[in-house]
Amino acid sequence: MAEIEQIFRQNRAWASDRTDKDPEFFLRLSRQQTPKYLWIGCSDSRVPANEIVGMAPGELFVHRNIANVVVHTDFNCLSVLQYAVEVLKVEHVVVCGHYCCGGVQAALGHSECGLVDNWLRHIKDVYAMHRQELEGLDEAERTARLCELNVKAQVQNLARTKIVQHAWERGQKLSLHGWIYDIRDGLIRDLGVRMDDRSLIPEIYHFAIASEETGVPA
Repeated sequence: MAEIEQIFRQNRAWASDRTDKDPEFFLRLSRQQTPKYLWIGCSDSRVPANEIVGMAPGELFVHRNIANVVVHTDFNCLSVLQYAVEVLKVEHVVVCGHYCCGGVQAALGHSECGLVDNWLRHIKDVYAMHRQELEGLDEAERTARLCELNVKAQVQNLARTKIVQHAWERGQKLSLHGWIYDIRDGLIRDLGVRMDDRSLIPEIYHFAIASEETGVPA
């Protein structure tokens, strides 16, 4: 239990340090949160969202899962997205993957890992879509490239949700971004997949926007 007690000691020291530097810090936090960013990242313990972007508590709304995947049947992720977009009115949604991702590495293999195999299937699907490119690379390059391609695929998945498309149709300011973090140097790289409207989404994924008066597709 010594390890657990150490966590509580560290928490008390952190809270005390915050209060010493800014006596009103926790009072402000308790009143409201007004973040401009939703961060969808990996659960990896080496990628602490707020810390790597230098943001304080209250500035970044965060959802994390294995390998930063956005799935249209994941009600956890979609609930976070809806709350961030429709209630908090975030202006940016960032999918941030990272190199040396264990989920991506596992998806490239053939070993059975348990329940997580069903989750990793989404990354295997990304691999299948880019198989020709990826199989021309060595192992290290292939893993790094799949980390990047996975981020790009998840940005596309975000844009295909009703939540994001309805926000754009309402004229809400909302941008989607795909970034990747390098654990080896601590730097974030923009993968250049920013989306501000649905013009880049294949039409089959477009939703007809319902009329506010009738509730039927416009």
